[in-house]
Amino acid sequence: MRTIDVISDVICPWCWIGRANLMAALEELRAEGLRFRIRWLPFQLNPDMPLQGVARDEYRARKFGSLERSRELDAQVAEVGRDAGLDFRFDLIARTPNSLAAHRVIRAADLAQDADDAPEDLQERVVEALFDAYFRGGRDLGDIATLDAIAASAGLPGMGEMLTRSDHRFEVLEEDQSFRNAGVAGVPTFLMDRHLLFSGAQPGAEMARAFREAHGVLSARERRR
Repeated sequence: MRTIDVISDVICPWCWIGRANLMAALEELRAEGLRFRIRWLPFQLNPDMPLQGVARDEYRARKFGSLERSRELDAQVAEVGRDAGLDFRFDLIARTPNSLAAHRVIRAADLAQDADDAPEDLQERVVEALFDAYFRGGRDLGDIATLDAIAASAGLPGMGEMLTRSDHRFEVLEEDQSFRNAGVAGVPTFLMDRHLLFSGAQPGAEMARAFREAHGVLSARERRR
């Protein structure tokens, strides 16, 4: 089974939209007999963000020049999100968090799903729970207790204790930096078996076409070996 890697950040609204479109693409491809393993990989939109995060209005006003402009952009994203079946509640988000701890949880979920008694889509469940908690619930993804509760609700207990240690911290930072060194500048970015395909939250049908074509090219290449 081929692997589709998604380089993303849990505080990126386009990554949540990209995930919704990815699910639609995978459903289309399953009907054709094509199945893929999905793996979520880390990218921090704000690698220099203070660990405690910052007030979202302050951060967005500084980034986009004014709070009014920030809210215009939020409205545009929310409209696209509705078309993908998502309900963005930017009004509930008080802080823009540092996302390193959330990425550590996501990596832990990837490793945990290899256990015999773990669901094979554990990482996917955790990722969606984090997106939903942040964008629909306004929860602080930089808070350890919050992350622990979200992960546990998705079937991954013990993350609060894990985050008090250094587990997965170095690996996440190293992988994030490796993507930057490779030229990744925006997310979501999609790869198949480590081959770069495209960036951006493309519509599901366009994603399905790209995955179908990439699967065909890789399979043909393997047959020629």
